Amino acid sequence: MTDPSRHHPPEGVTVLGTAQWTAWQERTPPPVERVSGGIWSVPVPIPHNPLRYTLSYLVEGDGGLLVVDPGWDSQEGWDALRAGLAEAGTAAADVTGIVVTHVHPDHHGLSERLREASGAWIAMHPAERDTLPQRMSGALGAYGTLTAWLRDRGAPEQDAHALGGPFDARDPEATAMADPDVLLEDGDLVPLAGRTLRAVWTPGHTPGHLCVQEVDERLLFTGDHVLPRITPNIGLYPGGTGSPLADFLTSLARTKDFDDHDALPAHEYRFRGLGERARLLAEHHESRCQEIVDVVAGLGTPTPWQVATHLTWSRPWDEVGHMRISALAETESHLEHLVAEGRLVWHGDSGGAPASPAARVGLAAPATSTTARSTT
Repeated sequence: MTDPSRHHPPEGVTVLGTAQWTAWQERTPPPVERVSGGIWSVPVPIPHNPLRYTLSYLVEGDGGLLVVDPGWDSQEGWDALRAGLAEAGTAAADVTGIVVTHVHPDHHGLSERLREASGAWIAMHPAERDTLPQRMSGALGAYGTLTAWLRDRGAPEQDAHALGGPFDARDPEATAMADPDVLLEDGDLVPLAGRTLRAVWTPGHTPGHLCVQEVDERLLFTGDHVLPRITPNIGLYPGGTGSPLADFLTSLARTKDFDDHDALPAHEYRFRGLGERARLLAEHHESRCQEIVDVVAGLGTPTPWQVATHLTWSRPWDEVGHMRISALAETESHLEHLVAEGRLVWHGDSGGAPASPAARVGLAAPATSTTARSTT
C-alpha cells in the first residue's frame, strides 16, 4: 500500500519539529533539540527497526529531572541518551523520575539501567504494569503457546511454527522488564516539583497507555497513541480481553480535547493538529473495518489468517515477515470490534481448545423486523 504522506504531512498536521521532519525524510538521526524552556527531545536508536528511533523527552523541574520513555536497551541507545542529557547540561545521575507511556521495549527498555544509574522512580499506569512480561505468565490462556494461537487463527502449520516457535522458546526471566515504583491513574499529577504534568489514560495501543499533559505550556507527550504519520498497531493478542479498537477509538475522541496543544510523539516529529489527526485515524479504522467486511463477504467464512492475507498492508504479505504476528493481531482486533457491532459473527471460535478446527468469521445475518398482526 502506498503512503501518500511519506513526503508530505497528513491533512491537518502542521510540522513543528522541522529538523526532525527533514531527518525522517532523509533517513538520518534527528538532532537533540530544546523543545521549549526546560524540555528537550533526544533520539534514542532502535536497532534493525523501520521506526529507527524513539524520541525520549527530558523535562526539567524544580530540583529534579524527568525522562519520558528512555528508549531501547542497547549500548548504542544508552550512549545516545547520555549524550542527549549532556547536551541539555545534565547527566543520568540527575534524573529523579521516569514516566513510561507504555512498556514496549523501544520505550521502557532503558528504564532499569537509568534507574540503577540515578535512583529515579519509574511510573506507569496500573494496567500497563499488569502487562509486563514477568506478570504475564499464563497470558496465552487456553492456547498455551503462540504457535497454538497462530494455528487456531488459521495459520498454516509451517507459518505457525516459524513465527511462534522462537517466542515459545524464550526464557521468561530473560524478558523481564523494570517494575514501576509509582502508579499513575487517569488524571493523576506526575510528582515533579515546578511542573504541572497530568496523566491522560489512552488505552488502545496497549491497555495502560498514557499520554502526559504539560498543562501550563499546553503540550501533550503522546507516546504511540497519536503519531503524525504512522497508524499505531491496535492488536488483540492471544489471551487479550475486551476490544482494544473500541478503547482506541474512545481514546481518540478524547484526544480531540487537546487540539490546542502541541503534540510531542515518541516517533517521527513534533506537530500541531491533534484534533484533525485523531479524526483521520478514526476514519482510517472505519475504512479498515469496511475493507474487512468486504473481504469476508468475498471469502464466505474465512479464518482470521485468511482475512489478514487479503488486506492491504504497507508491503506484500509474503514480505511482512515476523510482523505477520502484529498484522494478525490487528486483524483480530478489527474482527472483534465488528462482531461487537453486529456486522460479523464468529463460526466455531475454539478459544484455544486443543484439536479444534480453526476459528472462522462470517457476515452477520441482516436484521429483520416483524410486525405482529392479529386476525379476527
